[in-house]
Amino acid sequence: MIDLRSDTVTRPTPEMREAMHRAEVGDDCFGEDPTVRALELEVARILGKEAALFFPSGIMANQTGILAMGTPGSEVLLEARAHLLHYEEGSVAAHGGMTLRAIESRDGLLTPDEVRGAIRPESRYHPRVSLLALENTHLDSGGRVMGPEQVAAVCEVAREAGLAVHMDGARLWNAALAAGCEPADLVRPVDTVMTCLSKALGAPVGSMLAGPADLMEGAWRIRRRLGGQMRQAGILAAAGLHALEFHRAGLADDHRRARMLAEGASRIAGVTVAPPETNVVMMEVGETGMKPPALLAALADRGVGMVPFGPGRVRAVLHREVNDDDVEMAVEALAGVVGGV
Repeated sequence: MIDLRSDTVTRPTPEMREAMHRAEVGDDCFGEDPTVRALELEVARILGKEAALFFPSGIMANQTGILAMGTPGSEVLLEARAHLLHYEEGSVAAHGGMTLRAIESRDGLLTPDEVRGAIRPESRYHPRVSLLALENTHLDSGGRVMGPEQVAAVCEVAREAGLAVHMDGARLWNAALAAGCEPADLVRPVDTVMTCLSKALGAPVGSMLAGPADLMEGAWRIRRRLGGQMRQAGILAAAGLHALEFHRAGLADDHRRARMLAEGASRIAGVTVAPPETNVVMMEVGETGMKPPALLAALADRGVGMVPFGPGRVRAVLHREVNDDDVEMAVEALAGVVGGV
């Protein structure tokens, strides 16, 4: 199976398993797991933040960042196709009593004017806005990237209005590579940032939340309240440390292979592909005459896995378990299913 459904399908390498086997552990609820602590310190250093916390999942880390800063009854502004809005089970509303308000954008990347126009003037008749949530990379637009200048410009508007800023940086590592900068350059203006270890970097479990030390102290309590407190979690944290040290360099190959897949797929009749910026490839397949469920079932019969992403669109995500030959075979399978080049 050439599994292009997500970069979450990767499995630990033998070297990563060995690092997990050797991990020194303790009870993290008591603050006694040295490997978890090492991971949190390393992520805080890389992201240029005072502190970081290890979470079981990105959804829990996103929730915690917003709950630590938002106010019940207030609004959280975010892009209309954001992961937080569509794929996180209404968690912010359920747990924090906050409303998510969508801002329509042209390409998935919010601009200062779009954010400024969405901030309500102070009124006793309107809910207050307490927070802006950004997403980098922006999944629904095909893994597009907000560069450091774009992030800073949008955050400046938020600051002028007194808003806190959270970033859903699930694939922040990809964004930094594509933007040609360090991860810290992308998150310097934001208060809190979530980033995944289990997506592009290939760890089996885990996400991080980073921000100011005082906010992270409050976030620790929220994580525990949500059931995210772990015990001898150093076994998992060791995989994250290994991924940070040894897997980041391979992201460039993922991006190259995404372009390779997009170029091949774009030569197939009826398939339209926007050039990818990172490791996500979105393909418009409506003009092939096949609906995504049928097309994907036929692809699966040929040993290729992708997922639907709208009524006429399918998604492929490149990762460390896919090589150049796999990409060529995936293009051939898609051409065979669609029936034209």
